[in-house]
Amino acid sequence: MSSEALARRNRRTLTGALGFVGFMVGVAFAAVPLYDLFCRATGYGGTPMVGTAAPGAIGDTTMSIRFVASTSPSLPWSFVPQQVSMPVRLGEEGLAFYTARNDSAAPVTGISTYNVTPDIVGRYFHKTACFCFIEQTLAPGVSQDMPLSFWIDPAILEDRQARAIRTITVSYTFYRSLADAERAGALAAAGPHVGAATAR
Repeated sequence: MSSEALARRNRRTLTGALGFVGFMVGVAFAAVPLYDLFCRATGYGGTPMVGTAAPGAIGDTTMSIRFVASTSPSLPWSFVPQQVSMPVRLGEEGLAFYTARNDSAAPVTGISTYNVTPDIVGRYFHKTACFCFIEQTLAPGVSQDMPLSFWIDPAILEDRQARAIRTITVSYTFYRSLADAERAGALAAAGPHVGAATAR
């Protein structure tokens, strides 16, 4: 085989390999929002429903809502709930707050995910406003309050597996956004002087 033919074959192989890698990356990125959409539409895996306005308190049944926060090791933030727990009557709108603070010397962008436990209550936990799945950029040393508005569907009392539940835990986890992580990695690879100049 001539060197020219060999070069053409190598180019075709490389093009095919790069195309396959690009396709798999595209599938991976598409899978995340599709899975998220499925979970939010069904309450699967403890994902709260995206609901309309609360109907108003119905009956005397009260749920204790616990709030938990965590951050990925790659995100240099402090992230905590402002309240440990709060009582909410079925159908009543609850309002809770979390606080995030950027502890680094440069702007950082994070994005959060969330779920509720026990998993079965995901279909009854309706959030009407929250900061999940939205990129948040904090300047160095800056804190930001982040609200969560929600209500519990009284239909939970009609579910034989869920009607005895009286405590629900809402968990949020903040991650560094993909674009921000890539930018930070590029700065680290370029050296400390470049990173310091960009931070300024």
